[in-house]
Amino acid sequence: MANAAMESPVTLDEYRAMDMAQRRDVWLQISDITEAQFDAHMAEQKAREGRVPRVGSMAPDFVADRLDRNRRRTGEQVRLSDYRGRPVAIAFGSFT
Repeated sequence: MANAAMESPVTLDEYRAMDMAQRRDVWLQISDITEAQFDAHMAEQKAREGRVPRVGSMAPDFVADRLDRNRRRTGEQVRLSDYRGRPVAIAFGSFT
């Protein structure tokens, strides 16, 4: 097995007590990516968080494929905005 489990260098209580700089050092210690790759990843995640809709805000419009009872695509699509003003339930997951 290529990725053997590594024991954490700190306990959960120790980790909780750390500031972000200390946590970063632990992440780099147990990671197989470079410091530059880690920093780029964290910058990308921070930018992504800024684009996430806030709780209570209007959901962004999107188009989704309609599935049949056997979870196969029907060729039809639905747009969230077509249901404005009506209750909508959305189930996210993998049906493959």
